[in-house]
Amino acid sequence: MERSAGILLPIFSLPSPYGIGSLGREARVFADFLHAAGQRWWQILPVGPTGAGNSPYTSVSTFAGNPLLIDLELLEEEGLLDHADLKAAVVPAGDQIDYAALRKSRTLLLRKAFFRGYSRNTAAVQRFIEQNVWVKEYALYMASKENFGNRAWPDWPDEALRRHVPEAVKRYRRELREAVAFHTYVQYLFFTQWAALKRDVNHRGIRLIGDLPIYVSLDSSDTWSERREFLLDSDGKPAKVAGVPPDYFSEEGQLWGNPLYDWKAQQADGFGWWIRRVEGASRLFDAIRIDHFRAFEHYWAVPSSAKSAKEGNWEQGPGMALLGVLTGWFPQITYIAEDLGLLTDAVHQLRDEAGLPGMKVLEFAFSGPDNAYLPHHYTPHCICYTGTHDNDTLLGWYDHAAPEERAFAEQYLGVSGREAVRRGLLRLGQGSVAELFVAQMQDYLALGCQARINVPGVAGGNWRWNMLPGQLTEDLAGEIREMTACYGRCSPTDTRYDG
Repeated sequence: MERSAGILLPIFSLPSPYGIGSLGREARVFADFLHAAGQRWWQILPVGPTGAGNSPYTSVSTFAGNPLLIDLELLEEEGLLDHADLKAAVVPAGDQIDYAALRKSRTLLLRKAFFRGYSRNTAAVQRFIEQNVWVKEYALYMASKENFGNRAWPDWPDEALRRHVPEAVKRYRRELREAVAFHTYVQYLFFTQWAALKRDVNHRGIRLIGDLPIYVSLDSSDTWSERREFLLDSDGKPAKVAGVPPDYFSEEGQLWGNPLYDWKAQQADGFGWWIRRVEGASRLFDAIRIDHFRAFEHYWAVPSSAKSAKEGNWEQGPGMALLGVLTGWFPQITYIAEDLGLLTDAVHQLRDEAGLPGMKVLEFAFSGPDNAYLPHHYTPHCICYTGTHDNDTLLGWYDHAAPEERAFAEQYLGVSGREAVRRGLLRLGQGSVAELFVAQMQDYLALGCQARINVPGVAGGNWRWNMLPGQLTEDLAGEIREMTACYGRCSPTDTRYDG
């Protein structure tokens, strides 16, 4: 990876008059902003359909796209929606997403688009199905879930369907054919819009960094249709679930609840499910951040009956057996190891053996001069972040940091005060030897903790921050480009921002 810089901004956080960011005009405006600011990378979060808590890390499918991100104005251009539909979908400007309201209104609009467009796009939809074999199971899963009152699949009343018995699958596919067709068409719309956006973003010289969550949800089309990949009993229930022990984010640890993989069965199959998963992600992104990388070495397994993640224990991960397959099958993909958390020498050795750059987070750095996240300890083959989506903004971090951390940061940077520290940390990351420097968009906008994306271990109120119209300015793009060029991460040539 060449010396460069990028910005982390989820798709859902793009400004929009319709309550949530989308794959349309504002995404292209942001790509223009990135280009003008001298950035070569746009990092986003997972874009799958969200489940509990609206988290993109608890998706109901590892392959599907989030229907809420489909752009309504593009649907109007295709004649699938009317101007009146868009006018009715406008929501008051604000910086917080209301998911409950959005789901009700978007489902109605997408159904209208389906009834208007499905028959005229039958051939294109059929090609989409042939190229995305996962969509058959996903669409039936979604249709069945709706048919059973949105209950999780382990609670579906039809045992044969719950167990994915072929005869039952065929019967429900026939009985629920209209709902199956609807969910298939929605995915066709998503991936059609995504392909056009990625083409336009790449044309501007910007590449996309996506995220590959380590685990999938129990209530997902993946575990329902391919349970042999997971450690589940005959009723589809896990004996142990995923989580992490107590760490920087939580004194109690985090009890995620995801089912664990049957690594022995997966290895015997040549890790075919992972190959298909990464192949799907490679169509979306130019680089893939491997979430919770340390679990590939050892992972935290918690009894499903446990009340706290503290009750878990470490178990052996797949290591190079899996990573070697993925890097061998997809040598064209740029991987980033999210090597954060409680690490051991073995985790570092695995990352190095796989040849992947790890992550350095500046907000973790100021416990003292020996902290490995301080830039004077970096080697070039790493990625430096101000903070990730799980961290506060720089100003939020400064406001809530322990006094000794704040004092050491000011000493290290040679400045004092929250605004000076914010600017100093951005310059510190830009000037580091890391191959890539990534800052949250909120850090360039000088926003506080109200713009934080996620607080790990807290169930509600996350994934809601929305950038407001007008926050992307030509002056800001020029300021970022000047800083980026000063530290050799882009050309100093002035590029006008026409957002």
